[in-house]
Amino acid sequence: MSGLGRWSLGIGIGLLVVAVLCSVLTLVPVAVITGILGLVALGIAGYDAVYYWLDRAGQRRREARARERQAREGR
Repeated sequence: MSGLGRWSLGIGIGLLVVAVLCSVLTLVPVAVITGILGLVALGIAGYDAVYYWLDRAGQRRREARARERQAREGR
């Protein structure tokens, strides 16, 4: 996960905590706005995590193919 993803995760969790606190204090408009912004930030963090996970999986596949090719040529 990149720095932006980690930052978004922290901000998203913080905003969701604020949204819950605002809903307990019956500040509904503030709770809705912070909740939506928190979910957007968590969505960005999730997208970033999946993007880097798929990138690492692709690198592992390419390395495995290269090792397989070297093994065939070495025989």
